[in-house]
Amino acid sequence: MTTHDLALAGAADTLGGTATNVHFEDQLVDGKLHFDYILRPGVVTRSNALALMKAIGLPVGNGSPDPSR
Repeated sequence: MTTHDLALAGAADTLGGTATNVHFEDQLVDGKLHFDYILRPGVVTRSNALALMKAIGLPVGNGSPDPSR
């Protein structure tokens, strides 16, 4: 199964081997997202959300909930 919702990724564990998590990788090159379309086992370990936000000009903080930091 593939999903952007990590909570749904746990569903594969409850289906008795009838489903498995897979992912493919991406790279942001010159502001464009490129996927390799190679299925890899398991849940993806990184997110492209911050890179995509930066690519379209949205302000991205340092991860602190305090905007003054």
